[in-house]
Amino acid sequence: MSEALKVTFLGTGTSQGIPIIGSKHPVCLSDNPKDKRLRVSVLVQWKNYNYVIDCGPDFRQQLLANPIDQLDAVLFTHEHADHTAGIDDIRPFFFRQGDIPIYAHSRVVDSLKRRFDYIFAKENRYPGAPAVAISLVSKEDTIDLNGLKVTPIEVLHNKLPILGYRLGDFVYLTDVKTVSKTELEKLKGCKVLVVNALRLEPHISHLNLEEALAFAKEVGAVETYFTHISHLLGFHDEVEKNLPDNVHLAYDNLKITI
Repeated sequence: MSEALKVTFLGTGTSQGIPIIGSKHPVCLSDNPKDKRLRVSVLVQWKNYNYVIDCGPDFRQQLLANPIDQLDAVLFTHEHADHTAGIDDIRPFFFRQGDIPIYAHSRVVDSLKRRFDYIFAKENRYPGAPAVAISLVSKEDTIDLNGLKVTPIEVLHNKLPILGYRLGDFVYLTDVKTVSKTELEKLKGCKVLVVNALRLEPHISHLNLEEALAFAKEVGAVETYFTHISHLLGFHDEVEKNLPDNVHLAYDNLKITI
């Protein structure tokens, strides 16, 4: 693999995914594959390394569709279930590789320990459980992933501080409502920005489409992709055709190279 970053959008949906169970909303009934969205996650490949940002409840399904034979780290943005509930599915990689490196804020690790105590247990471990190697990160840190510089970026999800990440010229932010001027400086000069655009109406803890477009313009990346999309944003093709030329709706299994 080259020095370029290859990014695969494993999932681009909101916490319930699209379609929502039992929903009769027209977007949930769409036949367009781009309107079917698993929970948000991206695979970032660099050289011979594979990194995943968030592993939600669809993680197994996502990696069956985008197979990799090793997992070099999982970076967590925050503790909500749609971003973490698939952590048990690192098991196949653990059995081949040993402890899987994870990077997360201390608060997120505490949450994972409560919910997945068997993964973090030191004694009397269940023999089929995976294990992880924990690296605590905050907005002050810089991460070195086998030579790839990664910068955590703190954003607010309503009032909850969570992390996005800049990997080289690629910035991945999800569940954003606001970003401080200090953290915004970390985005300067990025080539590709990924950020959430939940729906048309305002939301207490997410950017809506209008806010996401304004944020994309402020950052000024060469290309911007919207993710964490709900059915209330509308049909993929209809929304996409009304976006600026350098702004796109991401969709599941989309691959880009940076």
